Amino acid sequence: MTQVKSGDTVRLHYTGTLQDGSEFDSSRGRDPLEFEVGSGQIIPGLDKALTGMTVGDQKKVEIPADEAYGQPDPQALQAVPRADIPDDIPLEVGLQLQVQTQTGQVMPVTVQEVSEETVTLDANHPLAGKDLTFDIELVAIA
Repeated sequence: MTQVKSGDTVRLHYTGTLQDGSEFDSSRGRDPLEFEVGSGQIIPGLDKALTGMTVGDQKKVEIPADEAYGQPDPQALQAVPRADIPDDIPLEVGLQLQVQTQTGQVMPVTVQEVSEETVTLDANHPLAGKDLTFDIELVAIA
């Protein structure tokens, strides 16, 4: 049987959970995820876990934060004057917003803290600093 190697295009079904067992993503009810192994399209730990698998294989993979979305970067936090945020945006901790950078790029951020003068926005990936578990099933190797 053919085993997955770097450069292969694969299709897999997955369910991702946090350490407390809560699910953060799944391909259930959707088409399998398709990508090229070793291309950097998915998190490194999941990419590495596929090497050597054959079609039909299933496994559970535990991926430490450093092999997933990395550790939170303190420089990704920014305090913005509250007056700079439109009044129609309900400012509450945990709210996800999209901001536009000076170069015009749209970037997702999460409201981390709200005070009378400032709003602290976090541009880290929501899963940064978290260890992840994936249940995966290899569906196809192209």
